[in-house]
Amino acid sequence: MELTNRPRRLRRTDAVRRMCRETRLSPDSLIYPIFVDETLSGTRPIESLSGQYHYGLDSVTKAVEDCLQHGVTHCILFGLPKSKDAVGSSAWDENGVVQQAIRSIKAAYPDFYVITDVCMCEYTDHGHCGILCGHEVDNDKTLEVLSKTALSHVEAGADMVAPSDMMDGRIAAIRETLDQHGYTMTPIMSYSAKYASAFYGPFRSAAGSAPSFGDRKGYQMDPHNRKEALKECALDVEEGADILMVKPALSYLDVIRECSDAFELPMCAYQVSGEYAMIKAAAAAGLVDEYRIMCESALSIFRAGANMLITYYAKELADAIRKGDIG
Repeated sequence: MELTNRPRRLRRTDAVRRMCRETRLSPDSLIYPIFVDETLSGTRPIESLSGQYHYGLDSVTKAVEDCLQHGVTHCILFGLPKSKDAVGSSAWDENGVVQQAIRSIKAAYPDFYVITDVCMCEYTDHGHCGILCGHEVDNDKTLEVLSKTALSHVEAGADMVAPSDMMDGRIAAIRETLDQHGYTMTPIMSYSAKYASAFYGPFRSAAGSAPSFGDRKGYQMDPHNRKEALKECALDVEEGADILMVKPALSYLDVIRECSDAFELPMCAYQVSGEYAMIKAAAAAGLVDEYRIMCESALSIFRAGANMLITYYAKELADAIRKGDIG
C-alpha cells in the first residue's frame, strides 16, 4: 500500500519516541510535601499515606536530604502545631512549627526552595480554614490572619507562600501585606481552583485538619463547576498571584487544561493524598503496576497543561525521569 503519511515512523524506536515527545518532565517541576510535627522527635510513618512520614523539627532536614538525593529541590511545608485555639494563633507565631522548620532547612540547605502552605485548618481547634462567626467562616476576618501567617513565613525565610484557604480576596490581602513589609519579590502560588473534594481524606488524617463539624463546601469549590474555576483564576491574576493551581489533579484534568490555556501564569497541579493512596492500595492488592501508573498519571497532569506538580511521588518520579522512563 502506498501511504504518504505513516505516523508509526516516529514510534518505531525508543530513541525516536523520546526525541519527538510533546510533553517533557523535569525534576525541577516536582514539589514534595513535607509534614512537620512540633510534638515529634525523629520521624513517624503516616498511617494514611503509605511510604510518607511526619518529621520532627530535629529531623526535618532529613526530609530535605532525601529529596536532594533524588534530585528534588522544591518542597511545600505543612505544620502540625503542639497547640491549637479558635483563631489558630500558632499559625503566625514567629516560633511556630513551620517558622522553625523553615529556619532549620535554610540554615542547612540555603538553596533548597521552600514553599509554605498558608491556611488555618491545621491550627484551629475547630479545623476550619478561617475565623468562625458562629458556625460560619468569616471571610474578611480570616484575611487578616492569613496575611499575618504569610508574612511570618516569609520573615522566617520562606521562598514562596501558597494560600490554600479559598477565602475571597486573600491574594490581594497577602500581596499588600508582603509589599508593605518590603517583600515585593516574594511570589504567591494560589490554590486558585481548590475543589471540595472527597480525595482529601488521607491528608486530613495526616495533618490533623479535619473539621470538627460541618464541611468546607461553603468556601471550597463545587466539583460540578468548570467556569467558576476560570473566574477564580481570573480574580487571582488580578489580585497579584504569580502561580495558579488546580487541586485535585486527576479528576480535574479538564480544568487544568482550560485554565492553562486561558491564563499566561504558570500552572501548578496538586496530585492529592487520595490519588496517591488509591494507587498505593491498588498496587498493594496486586491490581496495578505501581511504577507505571505513577508515571502515567503524572504525565497526564503535565499533558493537560500543568507546569509543576505537588506530589507525594516526587522523589520516585525524579528517579523515573533520570532513568528515561518518563520525561
